Amino acid sequence: MSLTLDTPLIVALGDKPAKELSRAFGMSTVGDLLAHYPRRYALRGELTPIDGLPLGELATVVAEVMSVSSRPMRNRSGRILEVVIGDGKGQLALTFFGQAWREKELRPGRRGVFSGKVGAFRGKLQFSNPDYELFEDDRSPGLAEADEMVRTPIPIYPATAAIATWKIQRWISEVLDRLGDVPDPVPEELRSREALLTAREAVGWVHRPQTRAQIDAARGTLRWHEALVLQTALAQQRQFVRMMSATKRPARAGGLLERFDAALPFERTPDQITVGDQIGLDLTAEWPMNRLVQGEVGSGKTLVALRAMLQVAESGGQSALIAPTEVLAAQHLRSMARMLGPALAPELMPTLLTGQMTAAERRKAALRVASGQARIVIGTHALLSAGTTFADLGLVVVDEQHRFGVEQRETLRAKGTSPHALVLTATPIPRTVAMTVFGDLDVSTIRTMPAGRAGIQTFVAPVAEKPAWFGRVWDRAAEEVAKGHQVFVVCSAIDAEKSAPAPGADDGTGAGAASVEGEAARPHWGVVQVAEMLQRHPTVGRLRIATLHGKLPVDEKDRIMQDFARGDIDVLVATTVIEVGVDVANASTMVILDADRFGVSQLHQLRGRVGRGGVPGLCLLVTEAEQGSVARSRVEAVASTLDGFALAEIDLELRGEGDVLGDAQSGVRSSLRLLRVVKDADLIARARAEAERILERDPMLDRHPELADALSRRVTQEERAALSKS
Repeated sequence: MSLTLDTPLIVALGDKPAKELSRAFGMSTVGDLLAHYPRRYALRGELTPIDGLPLGELATVVAEVMSVSSRPMRNRSGRILEVVIGDGKGQLALTFFGQAWREKELRPGRRGVFSGKVGAFRGKLQFSNPDYELFEDDRSPGLAEADEMVRTPIPIYPATAAIATWKIQRWISEVLDRLGDVPDPVPEELRSREALLTAREAVGWVHRPQTRAQIDAARGTLRWHEALVLQTALAQQRQFVRMMSATKRPARAGGLLERFDAALPFERTPDQITVGDQIGLDLTAEWPMNRLVQGEVGSGKTLVALRAMLQVAESGGQSALIAPTEVLAAQHLRSMARMLGPALAPELMPTLLTGQMTAAERRKAALRVASGQARIVIGTHALLSAGTTFADLGLVVVDEQHRFGVEQRETLRAKGTSPHALVLTATPIPRTVAMTVFGDLDVSTIRTMPAGRAGIQTFVAPVAEKPAWFGRVWDRAAEEVAKGHQVFVVCSAIDAEKSAPAPGADDGTGAGAASVEGEAARPHWGVVQVAEMLQRHPTVGRLRIATLHGKLPVDEKDRIMQDFARGDIDVLVATTVIEVGVDVANASTMVILDADRFGVSQLHQLRGRVGRGGVPGLCLLVTEAEQGSVARSRVEAVASTLDGFALAEIDLELRGEGDVLGDAQSGVRSSLRLLRVVKDADLIARARAEAERILERDPMLDRHPELADALSRRVTQEERAALSKS
């Protein structure tokens, strides 16, 4: 029986392999297995006589098994298998750990091709856990045939401790031998125009290539498949949103929005005007707005969101803004009330709703929200609770979208009838990521910054190379305070001595550090250690020092931030709880310790907390990372430019899209297989145009059944639901 992509693995391979693949990779069908592409290909290299093998290099020999022995491993269970092979000119040892079963096939007298990295042990050459391919017992190939075997690429698959790459290769080969036709998601005209392989050829060549050219052709075709299917899913979602009906929320002459604009004490920037106009039009469309607004820290996203809220309020509608922390929610309330002024604030009654409020405060706020009295509601996850209801929720604003999963966003949107949605992010998103991850959203960008910003200077303090700079950092902080300014000191942990040994731990405040292989196991500095050190410092110790982190009670966090904003605190030692939204115009200096433990975008966000008023900003990135390391490159990249959009591209290149996309979005968005959003930018753009063209002519894909089939296989119902919620 020939297999199809939908054949269950239990039918294709049997019960045991099916269970192993399900447990390790979540696979259930032949299509799932065949979409598990090789992560790389090993080329065995030229045939080399054993007596000429170069130490430390990959080499391949044709040889005969001379002897086989095994012995138990010393420190763990299992056995070490030692095989001696020879080619008439020299001998070489093969060592296999915990693979005693190989003794059955590596019998003396068997010949084959053996490939591995040349090492030495006790003066003898060896391959450790090598690849090999044995010749049939009844014949040995000539040198030409052996040479051809050597040149055939070996696929290396993403594997686990329980399932080795050779095991996956064997199962895939078994499936390919019985695989029938493979539906081709790419229309024939497009396949011809782009010179792509058929789907069946591409699947065969990617797993069993004979040449490098076959690998390149197969991967190129499969990248097109992935891009087209993903972009079709996103384009369909845009279509689905536009099939929904929404309440139109037009602004009216002499209304709240016009009165607000007339009272503004400054001119809006050109980008604020453009994006505001786009949102204004969205709010009067037949379908719900679904727009992402990205802009640098301090570019005016809050102003843009507030104007949208005012337009919604003119028809009696309510707006809910959800923020990731209580500190940020409280600050949004204060800044919006300040912008609205005494003339408009009482009419709109901006209301705060957080989980840390007292029961009485929360009941009072919830009543205002449920009655419709509060037209602007700002809160944290408390907005998502079943007890929070709205009279007429017309607009949902999600601040710092990367802090929320799609389920949380949908929970809030479900409290209204097809409300408009505005998603804000201060983390600039590269164009290709926007197309790939947020392709179902309309994207607006605010690039121009408001006038009057004094700017920020950023310097790297490499204290491992220049220890004296560590003392100079604190002298410089004291100098800024002497000028009447204030200082942030940011740490990646609350307590370095108690922090998790692996980098990347989160203290519950969002203060997660970037995890990079090879970095120190712990942060050098935590809030606790820095505060103690600064209290003992001869100059800084005389200043007013306070600490702030996510484990403090919310009222204490809010009090500390207000004290800092009033100028009652000189130096604030904090985790990244101050990363977003904290606005203190008098803060001139940001010291970031263990800066190499943060990502590029996070460092840029943190830096944006200073230089916000007329006071010039100074950012000191303290690091012990070695020069030339990836971690040091991130820090130096941030010091090299203030352009967040340029840094977003650098971040993508340094970290890879897997990290940048993260797993808070739906699986379809974070599980790119062969597609790479930097390298394949042009391909993604072309695929998006093709997807839109196909759907324009065939919205239900009735004339493109193969594409519809690939779509249903690649984008699960769960992922479709996730797309519809974003």
